[in-house]
Amino acid sequence: MSLVNIKIDGQPYQVDSSLTVLEACRQCGFNVPSLCAFNHGKCSLASCRVCLVEVKGARGLVASCVYPVNEGMEVSVSSPKATAARRASVELILSNHHKNCLECPKNGHCELLEVAKLVGARDGKYEGQQTPSTYDELAPGLIRDTSKCILCGRCIERCKEAHAISILGFENRGFKTIVGPVQNRSFAQSPCLQCGQCVNVCPTGALMEHSEIDKVDEALRAGKKVVVQTAPAVRAAIAEEFGEKIGTPGTGKMVAALHRLGFYRVFDTNFGADLTIMEEAHELLERIKNKGVLPQITSCSPGWINYLEYFYPEVIPHVSTCKSPHMMVGAIVKTYFAKTHEIDPKDLFVVSIMPCTAKKYEAQRKQMPDDVDAVLTTRELAKMIKRSGINWQRLPEEEFDQDLLGQYTGAGVIFGVTGGVMEAALRTAYYWLTGKEYQKINFEAVRGLEGVKEASIDVEGTIVKVAVTSGMKNAKVLLDQVKEGKSPYAFIEIMCCPGGCINGGGQPYVHPTLLPNEDLDILDTYRQKRASVLYKEDEKQVIRQSHNNPDIIRLYDEFLGKPGSELAEELLHTSYVSNRKKYPE
Repeated sequence: MSLVNIKIDGQPYQVDSSLTVLEACRQCGFNVPSLCAFNHGKCSLASCRVCLVEVKGARGLVASCVYPVNEGMEVSVSSPKATAARRASVELILSNHHKNCLECPKNGHCELLEVAKLVGARDGKYEGQQTPSTYDELAPGLIRDTSKCILCGRCIERCKEAHAISILGFENRGFKTIVGPVQNRSFAQSPCLQCGQCVNVCPTGALMEHSEIDKVDEALRAGKKVVVQTAPAVRAAIAEEFGEKIGTPGTGKMVAALHRLGFYRVFDTNFGADLTIMEEAHELLERIKNKGVLPQITSCSPGWINYLEYFYPEVIPHVSTCKSPHMMVGAIVKTYFAKTHEIDPKDLFVVSIMPCTAKKYEAQRKQMPDDVDAVLTTRELAKMIKRSGINWQRLPEEEFDQDLLGQYTGAGVIFGVTGGVMEAALRTAYYWLTGKEYQKINFEAVRGLEGVKEASIDVEGTIVKVAVTSGMKNAKVLLDQVKEGKSPYAFIEIMCCPGGCINGGGQPYVHPTLLPNEDLDILDTYRQKRASVLYKEDEKQVIRQSHNNPDIIRLYDEFLGKPGSELAEELLHTSYVSNRKKYPE
């Protein structure tokens, strides 16, 4: 790292020479706003002109998000010229923006409004032309409202960065410009993964999850026995919605809030994760023993499954047929749990709280029965808690309901982070292959947030090679190997969202403007902070292997028989189809 000397508003600083002026200013304590930059300062478009500053010697004001620092640079952030220009840029954006903020689902999390406050912008200063309005709500996971779009381009760049597939782009020209899939098609008419990464970076309400809160409200009013389950990654981020620091565990308070919202049972999807491992590890061992199709690839990420069916249908035989954990829980609630409690399955309504917008799509797949009736994101759960008047800070720590599906292991917890599914599966597969528990229970080689991780596991002299990836841009490397028959691995874990479910499209927003009290270093490592919540919970569990979960053992003894049984196949497994020609070219 090489350092350069610069001055900001007359004060000397030393900063890394690779930084932009925006990044340098924020590191040095100056809150320069921006609407088109994301990843906490990096930008490739410089379209919003909200981060303008003066640089001595430069011709006019410069967009700090793309202007590099250099030795001896003198920057003025607070000059009258710079502050007036930033205010004018925001006022011009407001002139073309949808006005009814009270009805906007992003109200309270809108970066445009926060930046407007920061620069002292006045709404109505300029008379603009309203952005053309397209309201797309056909897709199960996402909603697009171009009347709220400010053409910042963040969503376009995020889709390229995470998945390299460019679902979104600029359409038309001039005042008619909008952002959307090609030819302004619906998300439902394009190969969109429904992952919600675009929603996570959208600064306004132009892109949002398709809310199912009304569905849940209706079921509660109708007197249904509404069973709720929460994914492992939700507990790692829910506290952020209530002003807690990133990396604050929220399990106990989340459970307490769910009890107070009136749910019939509050279960943990970690139970379903343990169940998934039992079926997935069994499937892997069957493939190894019977010389089946290898490598086996995980199937619990619906965004990845969407990508598979559209871009890599040739790889379908390699993918595990296991449903994802929350779908397994839904199936067991409506069969085993219903039978044991003498409840008509029609009277049960299963709600999944997920970090993921693609789970909404998954629950409606034609290949899935009605295992799960509604899917809410972490953000939607927070909305329900807030509107109910529940004070998060004063909630007690409570436990999940211990009622047939209550116990879970450390292996189930780590499903929410990239590498977690692989590690959990290896703990059980190793035991089934050797009859021994793996002594070093933490498979450190598959941990971390790198795009692609490889590991070799020594199973009593037999070396088993595995790989882990997240983000379809990274997955493509491994998938091309599989497609060409050149993959050296026995088992591959793929998660759609970079970093795994902790960074899912339904998680709390992580933007510097919305989190002014967070340390910028924390913002750069927020995925590690969330991941640490799950790894710490894994370590404190008495039981850390899925096959040792007493409730899982009882489920097989009393109901399913054994992993891979006919009933297990019926309830816990699914199928995939090629969608390559589903969408028009």
